Formats: sequence, C-alpha cells, structure tokens
Amino acid sequence: MSLHPDIAALLEMIQLGTESGVRVPFPQLTPAQARADFDASSPLLDDDPPPLAHERKLRLSTRDGAAIDARLYAPRRPDVADPMPVLLYMHGGGFVVGSLDSHQPLCRGLAQDSGVAVLSIAYRLAPEHRFPTAFEDCVDALGWIGREGPALGLDPRRVAIGGDSAGGTLAAALAIAARDDRGLPQPVLQVLAYPGLSPQQVSESYERYGAGYLLERETVDWFFNHYLRGDADRHDWRFAPLAATNLAGVAPAMLLLPEFDPLADEGHDYATRLRADGVAVDLKVYPGMIHEFLRMGNVVPDALQARADIGASLRTAFAAKSGAGQP
Repeated sequence: MSLHPDIAALLEMIQLGTESGVRVPFPQLTPAQARADFDASSPLLDDDPPPLAHERKLRLSTRDGAAIDARLYAPRRPDVADPMPVLLYMHGGGFVVGSLDSHQPLCRGLAQDSGVAVLSIAYRLAPEHRFPTAFEDCVDALGWIGREGPALGLDPRRVAIGGDSAGGTLAAALAIAARDDRGLPQPVLQVLAYPGLSPQQVSESYERYGAGYLLERETVDWFFNHYLRGDADRHDWRFAPLAATNLAGVAPAMLLLPEFDPLADEGHDYATRLRADGVAVDLKVYPGMIHEFLRMGNVVPDALQARADIGASLRTAFAAKSGAGQP
C-alpha cells in the first residue's frame, strides 16, 4: 500500500516547515518548549467536539502524596445506582510531552463513540519525573477507580485501559501490573494504539519508517534520554512490555497499528507474544496511516473510523462483562 494522500500531503507540509525553519524538531527544543509546541499544534490536527453531557475535572492521589489532574468525560451523568463502565486513558507524547488538552478531542470522541465514561489522566512527565513515575501514576489511577469510582458512578468491575503511543506502552504495562495485583480493578480490555513495546528500537519497520514518517528516530532517542534513568531501565517490562517473561492472564487486547509506523513491528511482535500466552488479541492494521493518526480527524477521515472501531470493541467487552446488550 502507499501512504494515504492526505497523510502524504501532511508529511510534505511538515518537511517544508522544517526546511524553512517554521517547524523546529523536538530534539532542538527544551521539554517545556516541546510541550507548548505539541499542545499548540494539536488543534490543527483534530477539532474538539462539543462538551459531553457530563465532564468533570478531578485530582487523583498517588503513592508519594502528590496528586495528578484528570478529566472525566461521559455521554450521560454517571449514577451511583446505575454506574457506568470506564476507560482509563493515558495520552501519548513520549513520556515528555502531551496533556489533557492535547488529547481532549480524542477522549471526548471515544466517550461519544463507546457510550462509556473516559477518565483521562495527566501522569507526571519527564525529565522532571523519570521512569517509573509515569507507570506508577497509572497504577495509582487504576487503584483510585477501585476506591473512589463507585461514589462517582463509575463501575470498577467494568474497567478498560488504553492509550496511544507512550500511553499505549503505559496501558500494556498496566495490564501486566493488574494481572499481578488482584487488589486492583481487573481490566476487561486493553486498547493499545501504536505503542512502543521493545527494549531496543532495531526492527525492520523502525529502520524503514524511522525518518520521514512523522515519528523520527532522533525524536524517540530524545524522549527516552529524558525519561529513562539509565540503560538498565530499557529491559524493565514497565518500560518495554515485550521484556516481560510471561503475558498469560493479562486482559484481552485490541492493537491498532498504522502501516507506516516505525513501531509497527513491535506491535506485531506483541500480538504474537500475547497469542502464544493464550491472550485474545484483536489486531487491526490501518493501511496508509502513520503514527499519531488517531488524533488526525482534521487530516484524514480514516482516523474517525479507527475511533469508531475502539468504541465498538469497548461496547462488546463491557457487554460481555455485564451480560447485557449495552453497557
């Protein structure tokens, strides 16, 4: 397959912006500058839908006494007497950039398409907070749903976890953590959109698409140099879920992989590992797409189809858990 023409036009525009100096690559910016640039450019990729029937800002406690911001999106007001299923969502951004704002259109869209609540969390970013802080924040957020969710009309028995890019990495690691800690809510589904999963980036897709397809290898190196404390962290499954010795018993997985993504082979390898360990996998490859395409509703309509696919998978997973036709 070839690049989707709208994606090809976007990449050409990005290249022209880089050559003219209008666009500055992340490795030439400070983390604070990169975060501002990422958030400022996000509305160009994706229109923010109108607010949903219920939206709420929250603060979630963490193990070290800090608190992280979160936003709850729901197509109806959650009711303690009729609690809603919930997707715990981790945004992408290489563990360094990304925010509740950058991913608000995606989270609103997922809540609308699925009919369930979406809890988006602002896990702490590097380099101010290096590995494994982001992972621990995600574990703590899942535990928070178990403790505090019922009072907010959220059903801790019907929880899914998901994320895109680095958020997908965190979701995959969180699924392993939840399997090993039965005190946490047990996810019924993990939604992994183009996650990073390998200790080393040496795959064929990384070599083929690591330059000129939005996610550049130099940017990945910049992200990881800010996030990791040292080389040993690369082989920790909390950073690289492919490093886990056993994946049996983790939640069923939905994997969304763009065809032209440096991380595509890692996703295929993870699907193979999950299946080998007896985990159900729904692997979807999107022809002509690149990294970050889920947040490109303004650029390519196929992004909206992928979101609808996630919504359908969530509805099916929650319906199976509840034994009802709809969540």
